[in-house]
Amino acid sequence: MSFSPHPPGLSGCSSIQEQRDRWERKRSRAAKELVQTEEHYCQQLELVTTFFVEILKAKGTLKEDVREGIFSSIKSILSMNQSLLVHLENGYIGKGLEKFSSHLHHYNTYVDNIYNANKVLGIQLKKNKAFRRFKKLQEARPQFNSQKLEDMLQMPVQRIRQYKHLLQDLAANTSPDHPEFEQLSRALVAVCEVSQRIQGNAQRHENHLQLCRVQKLLQGRKTRVLAPGRWFIREGWLNMVPPKGSEAKPKMFFLFSDLLLEARRCSPLSLSNGEKFVGQHAYPLQDAAVEKVFGHTRSQGGLLSLTLPNAKLLLMSSNHDDLNDWYQCLSSAIRKLQSKHTVVLQRDERCGQPLHPAVDHSNPGRKRDLASVEPSEHAQKSVGELECSAPKRTKQSVDAEPSSAEASSSSCVIL
Repeated sequence: MSFSPHPPGLSGCSSIQEQRDRWERKRSRAAKELVQTEEHYCQQLELVTTFFVEILKAKGTLKEDVREGIFSSIKSILSMNQSLLVHLENGYIGKGLEKFSSHLHHYNTYVDNIYNANKVLGIQLKKNKAFRRFKKLQEARPQFNSQKLEDMLQMPVQRIRQYKHLLQDLAANTSPDHPEFEQLSRALVAVCEVSQRIQGNAQRHENHLQLCRVQKLLQGRKTRVLAPGRWFIREGWLNMVPPKGSEAKPKMFFLFSDLLLEARRCSPLSLSNGEKFVGQHAYPLQDAAVEKVFGHTRSQGGLLSLTLPNAKLLLMSSNHDDLNDWYQCLSSAIRKLQSKHTVVLQRDERCGQPLHPAVDHSNPGRKRDLASVEPSEHAQKSVGELECSAPKRTKQSVDAEPSSAEASSSSCVIL
């Protein structure tokens, strides 16, 4: 018969206390790291505001709009972070973070402008000799420790990611009955919203770069892929099987969120256009359907069938994985586009229901104004810019381009 050195009740209390002690140690480490990194962060922000923002303002080297375009709300960010640092150093972590999270709109302004800031800075370094020399002299100061202004402008964006991880550690190791738990939780939610905003901005910026890259690959100005609300998905070569049984021809396809663009390579005889393509057909995906004709097993490639209102494409690939990826991407794009269109139609129906028995029909522009802000109108405008439109199911936006209003009702047109 064995005997425990401690009574059962005391053993249970001891394990609970040990767990609480572990939480407290982890919380203390996270709090210490937050204070130390916050102090360093404020020092770096102060370098930028003192040696760049304030001196540039005094010297007049940059115009006010250019200066704001580069540095945005960095002075306001420094002020709120200095206030946070005082609270953290005095041990008021929850109170300081709650007050800090109520001013995060300054961070929203900054992260929304960061890509424009990089662009404006690059232009000034290229065209403004006085600013280029000033920047070089300031960066040579020992306080900057060989850091470049371009890197220091990214600090607020990077700091938000650090806040997210540090606050997650603090909240996870703080007991729900702790007086600061609610404050930490609210601050974490607010910081996560800014972090998601940063991620969304990065995705939109990357998508814009992809659209610009594809636009440069296309010869001439007739084929326009840059359009609001359009997302690049993928590109690649596929063999297009003609309907009358002649030999399949390789074509380059660019898949976007609202259409599939078919293109051919420019003539190799032209050295300037050797790496470019000519847009041939644009196929809107609004009323499209895709299916595998064959290629369900891991054989040598397969065949896809893309059915459009007035056309049908047979697309073949000898690579099974590539064909399967095309199928997945096309299916996803069509499903999302049709789902969005269904939601818009339901909204339009609700907007069209009269609020009172008697309705004045003398001003029909109201419904069109409501419809013009829906996402489906952006998709139709995008298709019109490629001179190709789906069957007209909804009215065009009142501010649509002439080419969009005059687009034919066929599912595709040679560009």
